[in-house]
This record gives sequence, structure tokens and C-alpha cells, in this order.
Amino acid sequence: MPVKITTRELTPEMWGKVEELFGKTGACGGCWCQAWRIEKGEKWQDIQGESAKKRLKKGIKDGTTMAILAFDGKSPVGWCTFGPRVSFARLDRAPSLKCDDTEDVWSIPCFFVISGYRKKGVATAMLNHALLAIKEKGGRIAEGYPSKPNRRGEYIPAFSWTGTLSLFEKAGFKIAGNRDGGKVRMRKRVS
Repeated sequence: MPVKITTRELTPEMWGKVEELFGKTGACGGCWCQAWRIEKGEKWQDIQGESAKKRLKKGIKDGTTMAILAFDGKSPVGWCTFGPRVSFARLDRAPSLKCDDTEDVWSIPCFFVISGYRKKGVATAMLNHALLAIKEKGGRIAEGYPSKPNRRGEYIPAFSWTGTLSLFEKAGFKIAGNRDGGKVRMRKRVS
């Protein structure tokens, strides 16, 4: 039976759905979508787990964490975060992902789709909704940092949390930097 996916922009009232989606492990290794939000001087080991969960909840409540959730009926099956690039502090500390116009860019750095729903268009639906949300919020440039397939042309799910090269290419993104790195920098004009 085909899956009927709907997407919704995250609101504070959806915190219970985020907890349901991410489960006890915080989506992956206690991340709770904080990997790109680590400030200079912080150590991941000190943040992952309960601290990351509290940060995510606070960000959702105060509106600084933006995301698209995907649903199959009432069940959450996917997450895609987005926001002004400056809200993802770790991006500018990654030498291969730096850019000169940080203030003008909106980033789409993280996807999480639960097992059983991968390769069914969930990430595509969330990316398309994120692009609309960025445009509605006045963003002009969207940027992603997808992983590339391995030598056999396969994507490894554990390393594809930033999305895949093919996902962004199909949405009209073009390579903007780090062409040969493990994660490339891709852009699309949304206005």
C-alpha cells in the first residue's frame, strides 16, 4: 500500500510528536538535532543526550528551532530542520563548508526519517516544504550539505543525516563548494 505523507511546519505544541519521532535515542546517538548547533568551545560529549533534548525543547518553544515534520496519518515519520545559517554555529567552523555571505543564507542541514519510511519520498516532501517556509520567512538563498554516495553508488543511512546529493539535485540545488569532500555545499535561490 502506498504511503500518504503529509508535512507540517513545527510549532511548540508539536513537542510530543518530536519526542515520539526521536524516541529514547534522540533520533541518532542522543543528537536531538543539536550537532550543527554546538557553540565554539563546547564538547559534543557534554551535550548529547538529556542536555541536547532540553536544548531542542527550548529552541522549539522560543521559535529559534525551525523544522518540518512528516506524518503518516497521525504518526510522525520524519524531521527536517532549517533556519538562518547563523543559527547553526558549527557550519562556519567546518572549513570545507564556509561561505562569504553567511548572513544571507538559510540552511537545511539535517534530516531524520524513521526506518521503514526511507526511500519513499519523505525527505523530498520535507525539503520542498522547508523551501516554501524559507521563502515565506524572507529567505533568498537555501543551502544544504548532503553526503555523496560511496563508490558503489549507495548512500549509507548513518552518514546521510544531512540529506543526499541526489535529494538536493532533484530539488534544483547546485554545488557551491566542497565538491570533493564527504559533504558538499549546495545552493538554490528561493526568491
